[in-house]
Order: sequence, then C-alpha cells, then structure tokens
Amino acid sequence: MDPPQQLKAVTLTHVRYHRGDHLGHFLAWISLVPVFISLAGFVSHFLFRRELQVIFFGIGLVISQLINEFIKTTVEQARPETCTLLEACDSHGWPSSHSQFVFFFATYFSLMGCKGIGFWFGLRRRGVLNLLHWSLAVVTMYSRVYLGYHTVAQVFAGAVLGVVVGGSWFWVVNSVLFPYFSVIEESELGRWMCVKDTSHIPDVLKFEYDNARAARKNNIKSD
Repeated sequence: MDPPQQLKAVTLTHVRYHRGDHLGHFLAWISLVPVFISLAGFVSHFLFRRELQVIFFGIGLVISQLINEFIKTTVEQARPETCTLLEACDSHGWPSSHSQFVFFFATYFSLMGCKGIGFWFGLRRRGVLNLLHWSLAVVTMYSRVYLGYHTVAQVFAGAVLGVVVGGSWFWVVNSVLFPYFSVIEESELGRWMCVKDTSHIPDVLKFEYDNARAARKNNIKSD
C-alpha cells in the first residue's frame, strides 16, 4: 500500500492560534488583512471604478509579492521552531510576505495622499486615514511574530522591503508611466474596459456627485 500523501495548506489563509487566546484570535484575523485588501478592495475597485492609478497600485502589490517569493526561495531561511505546531515549516520565512504586503500598501497609500491622488478628504481626515493604515500595518507585522509564523528579523525585513518597493513603484507609476495614462485611456482596449484616470480632478467625489445629479436632472427634463 502506498503511504498517504501529506496535505499542504494555503498559507495565506491558514492561520492558527492557541485555543482560548483571545488576543491570538484577534491577531489571526488581523493576519488576513492582505486577503481582505486583495479580494474585497482591489477586485471590487476594478469591477466598479477602473481607475488607472489603483490598477497600477494593484499591479505593484503583485510585483512586490513576486519579489518576495524570489527572495524567499533564494535565501531559504527557515521559519521559527514554532512552525512545526503551525504546520508551516514547508515554506520559508525571510522576508515576511504579510509584512511586506501591508507596508507596501501603507507606503503607496500615503504617497497617494501626499500627492492628492484619488482623495476627497481634508487634511485632518487624511491624517486619520494614514494613522489607521499604518497602525494596521504595524499590528499585522506584530501578529506574525505573536502567532509564531515569523521571527522579529523576518517581519522587519518584510516591512523594509515593502516600504522600499512601494516607494519605488509609486515613483515609476507617477513619473515614468503617468504620461501614458491618456494613451491607455484612449486605446481600443482602454475604452472597451472603460478604464480612466481621475488623478487630475482635485475632488473626485464632488465631481462625480455633481455630474450624477446633472445627468438625473437632464433625464427628467427629457422625459
């Protein structure tokens, strides 16, 4: 009889914590922040908004994760000893992909805010929003150590890499690729997919609100 094959979990969603540990339970959910951002955030935004700035934001996150996987498979640094209990020893730990993801997100999001891209918030609300996602990044980084998936060095390496890649990709998008946004908008594929760039509009929410009301009034008049 052939020996039973070992099963492997999807590491991005397979999060364990000690039974009865309420903080661990909370941090296990926090550890899933990259999943929520990827699926709930970027997928829904592409379906309903199709902003080029955010599309390239999402592409940057994918590139960041590919860089992370390349480094992990090259360095091959093991996770801490607790990985045995967590059934996570079959993957490498340096740098932490969760930490890199959330710090890339926080860096890019903050730079968008500094440049006034896609924001309708005032400076005070923008500061609160920055505090929120940077706090979430730090808590996510802490959760990976607390739950035993990474060492402190591994999560800090992921954080530094996330900041560097996030800042670099923001520069590439807004200094190198931005001049081609209008070309992408007017291309046959761009018009078919209805992609757009509204980064030149100071208050996108007010702009869309006014245009939606104007369109409704025109429809009423035509009826």
